[in-house]
Amino acid sequence: MPKRLTVVVSQGQSNNPAKRKLEEDIVASLLFEPGIEVTIVPHLYDLKPDGPGIMGLQAITTDFVVISWLYERATRWTLDRNNIRGKEGTTLLVHETDEDEDDLLDDEPTDEDKLRVIDNRPVPNRLIYSIDLRVSNKVEDYVEEVKRIQKEISTQVVELGGLNGTPSPTPQQLERIANPTNDTALKEGGELEKPEAIEPFRIEEDATRRWYPVIDYSRCTNCMECIDFCLFGVYGVDGVDGVETILVEMPDNCRKGCPACSRVCPENAIIFPQHKTPTIAGSDEVAAGGLKIDLSQLFGKPKEDEKSLDTAVRERDEQLLLAGRDTVGEAVGMPKRQAEKDSRDKDELDNLIDAIDDLDI
Repeated sequence: MPKRLTVVVSQGQSNNPAKRKLEEDIVASLLFEPGIEVTIVPHLYDLKPDGPGIMGLQAITTDFVVISWLYERATRWTLDRNNIRGKEGTTLLVHETDEDEDDLLDDEPTDEDKLRVIDNRPVPNRLIYSIDLRVSNKVEDYVEEVKRIQKEISTQVVELGGLNGTPSPTPQQLERIANPTNDTALKEGGELEKPEAIEPFRIEEDATRRWYPVIDYSRCTNCMECIDFCLFGVYGVDGVDGVETILVEMPDNCRKGCPACSRVCPENAIIFPQHKTPTIAGSDEVAAGGLKIDLSQLFGKPKEDEKSLDTAVRERDEQLLLAGRDTVGEAVGMPKRQAEKDSRDKDELDNLIDAIDDLDI
């Protein structure tokens, strides 16, 4: 007998016909799979923290799948910031990576001794699977992956009540979430059978486009460099249980289109899910220890872009001007890792490395 599984389909921000058709076709196909319950929400990143979309997702207390137009890492940590947490489920439907790139990322040095924020955060014993809708344009790929996941897990949904003074879902919504068996029937042999006419559970919300950072706590070391660098009051500190932890306290204070804090984060832990650059938007092409290596730079190709720190300073100054404030350049909130460089005299190894860097190869 198939195990019950909730699949959340997060719609894209645009009304692109091709994207909408892909979403609708996936939903239509999943509705007739035994044991699959489909929930549709607006774009995950745009949902309000106290709105019906997040409340509906918080009602799911066991393993589930999210299909969205976001990188898997961006989905996971967008959910996390809304207190929807779980262990990362392994998804086989992912963006392809060249074998050479895999080797480079595997060889990248890691700082195992660093304490990450996630090491001190309790995580519910359930799995959340994230699937990016940009991986494939074939409906069957998503359906087969959901069916594969369904074999691994067993889920159940519990009742949802009002949170933080927000209105509770309607009785009909609660009934759909808490008792999904209303949409299925059991055959004599115990298999789940879908009725002919069935609709997904759709959560409506007037979600407008938003822009704010999302913190990947599996990488974050709580260095606080982001709160020092950002001058718009986006970040704050959570002192729960006597442990000060960085958090995005005022997300809507963030200046639309500005990813400067992401560029200065030493652990690449800050994600802007809607940024056009994959490494900033949450692509796993960012290795845990730093940005993916550009081999062309090793063979003498001139750098086309500014250094990340210079870019971040420029972006911040631009936003300060737009907000009617004075620019600060490098005078405020510069990353500590720049100020704390080793001032000792260079030894032979340092000189050798410098000589290699100077080679015209």
